[in-house]
Amino acid sequence: MQIPYVRGRVALQAHVGVPEGTVEEEYGRDGFFGRYAHLYRAHAPVAWTRIEGPLRPRAYDLRRLDAPSGGDLLAARVRVLSNADVSLSMATLTAPMPYFFRNADADEILFVHAGAGRMETDFGPVAYEPGDYVVVPRGCVYRLAPTSETRLLTIEAAGEVTFPERGVLGQHALIDPAMIRVPSPEPGSSLAADARGEYEVRITRRGEVTRVFYPHCPLDTLGWKGTLAVQQLNVRDIRPVLSDRYHLPPTVHATYVMRNAVVCTFLPRPLENGDPAAMKVPFMHSNIDFDEVIFYHAGQFFSREGISAGMMTLHPQGIHHGPQPRAAGRSTGATHTDEIAVMLDTRNPLDVCGAATRVESPDYWHSWSPVAQP
Repeated sequence: MQIPYVRGRVALQAHVGVPEGTVEEEYGRDGFFGRYAHLYRAHAPVAWTRIEGPLRPRAYDLRRLDAPSGGDLLAARVRVLSNADVSLSMATLTAPMPYFFRNADADEILFVHAGAGRMETDFGPVAYEPGDYVVVPRGCVYRLAPTSETRLLTIEAAGEVTFPERGVLGQHALIDPAMIRVPSPEPGSSLAADARGEYEVRITRRGEVTRVFYPHCPLDTLGWKGTLAVQQLNVRDIRPVLSDRYHLPPTVHATYVMRNAVVCTFLPRPLENGDPAAMKVPFMHSNIDFDEVIFYHAGQFFSREGISAGMMTLHPQGIHHGPQPRAAGRSTGATHTDEIAVMLDTRNPLDVCGAATRVESPDYWHSWSPVAQP
């Protein structure tokens, strides 16, 4: 039995009518699903003057990554964060891939940040554009053929990627299953055989690449049926859940779930305009059980300053975060948000790779100061 204790000066309802002169912090377990406490502090828990050690909140300008271009996907991929469950990388492709690819280690979520083109798969081709999620099951062969420079955020998941259960919201909430697109088989590929008359498939397994050659195009599926396939979903087809009088936790925006991780999509939506006492920006909270990563895709990011499209933030487990002071002040008269962002929450801590360290914005941790410039 969970019995809520009440001591001292508190708001009667979470995130609504916070007592004057206090800052509300949500201290909870298991993301936003477990036991909790709301602490009403005299000072914001992010009003620090110095941070020494690895838990400093971090921001990375992924636009500055010195990534190879051309059509070699494996060479273009730059890993920025990883743990045993997931890894996150960026890649820029400026030409069609000269080979086919199979990931034997992980399911992949490819998020198209920029560019357009065609993805050829075992199940058939799909045309992609900005804002597309394409989920490729482990072991599926595919090839990318950009028609314009393509920037991809890729999440590799050791566990199977699925959609979250919607519970009492029903199966059509956020994503109507009818909007999930799957390919139909077409013969052949736009890739011609090499000088030897062969087609190459590169397979990654445990960090090593195996090259397999065929005398015929390996994408030779004539038909398919079943419940497992490449799936495509654009952010414009996601209908976010809203509350006019209560700020919902970020997990209500979950798009995909996998072992020890969840992907959420933040989209343009009305803010909490039905009650002037209701919070309009994310509440202060402690990262106790999850690392939180946000990739900023498009729009104005109302809870952050100094952040532009193509950047990424990391808020590690064990240290507070929440809206920056000037962002919180701007929210008072705001009626909506027009941001598009992808959030990855991981139960196990993420390791920061060298490529990310080279493009870090070192003063990001100081941006919660009321007088600091981000």
